[in-house]
Amino acid sequence: MPMSLFEIWLGILQGLGTTLAVTAYGLVFAAPFALVFGIAQYLTRGVAHLLVTGVIEFWRSSAVIILLFVFYYALPVVGVTLSALTVSAMVLGLNAGGYASQAVRAGLQALPPGQKEAGAALGLSRPAILLLIELPQALIAMSPTFVNTLIQLVKATALVSLVTLTDMTFRAKEIAQVEYNPVAIYTALLLAFFVVCYPIALAGRWLEARVAAPGSRSGGI
Repeated sequence: MPMSLFEIWLGILQGLGTTLAVTAYGLVFAAPFALVFGIAQYLTRGVAHLLVTGVIEFWRSSAVIILLFVFYYALPVVGVTLSALTVSAMVLGLNAGGYASQAVRAGLQALPPGQKEAGAALGLSRPAILLLIELPQALIAMSPTFVNTLIQLVKATALVSLVTLTDMTFRAKEIAQVEYNPVAIYTALLLAFFVVCYPIALAGRWLEARVAAPGSRSGGI
């Protein structure tokens, strides 16, 4: 007897744990990368700036599917073996972090120059100005962008089935092998990702409204 759309959807959700695990571990790579390299690109000049930009552009501009294949299938040839979960989290996380780093840089550059000048007038060092004045304002303003990056990270996990992880896409492929009903199967997969991503999108709208509200803490010192 053919499976109903609901039964297919429940079967696909058996891979939700893997999808969430890749997303969570991906954030471990994405958040530090975005902050460190976004700040570095904002502060550095000359050769150092070019090197930082080169690293960002490598992860941001390279095709994720190719990076997955290279790190999972090619690295063992030179004696470096990483688990599928590690490769997936690292590649997706650093790719998302590359995009998020540009939000960090742009957020810092968008602050009025008077903020930095006021901190210097108070006798604060450059690191203190960055940590106490610039970053708090920039991070608040960038929070909706970070939520969008998180949604992109969740959706990108659809690729990790290519390196043998049993995520929701992998489960959909398994069901497709025994239940020839591609319309129902991939509709159910679409609904599964929607159920995961839509609450995150709602949280992003709430954050955006809070940031844009009068009296938000992005007014500076």
